[in-house]
Amino acid sequence: QVHLVESGGGLVQPGDSLRLSCVASGRTFRGYAMAWFRQAPGKERELVAGLTWGTGEAYYADSVKGRFTISRDNAQNTVWLQMNSLKPEDTAVYFCAARDITTTTYGIWGQGTQVTVSS
Repeated sequence: QVHLVESGGGLVQPGDSLRLSCVASGRTFRGYAMAWFRQAPGKERELVAGLTWGTGEAYYADSVKGRFTISRDNAQNTVWLQMNSLKPEDTAVYFCAARDITTTTYGIWGQGTQVTVSS
């Protein structure tokens, strides 16, 4: 079983940048598609960015395209989310998630890290 631990959240001002990290332990996360989700107060959890296992193709929510970048290093069992030009509406708890490529749902989740964008 893969366990995920996020870090890197914090309080920043609009326009600032943050890089979130997600480290997998327990077993290698080779063979897992990885993604970042977020959940703002009173809103449903939404997919922010994802990265396939095979081709390494990245995909993003329209609201973060051009500002956020997802990447992974399989040797380090780590996936990152680089967030630039942050906006107040990016404020949320950010979760790292893993999906076994033989399934269609993300079944492994981290505990989340808070990102607050405020002046």
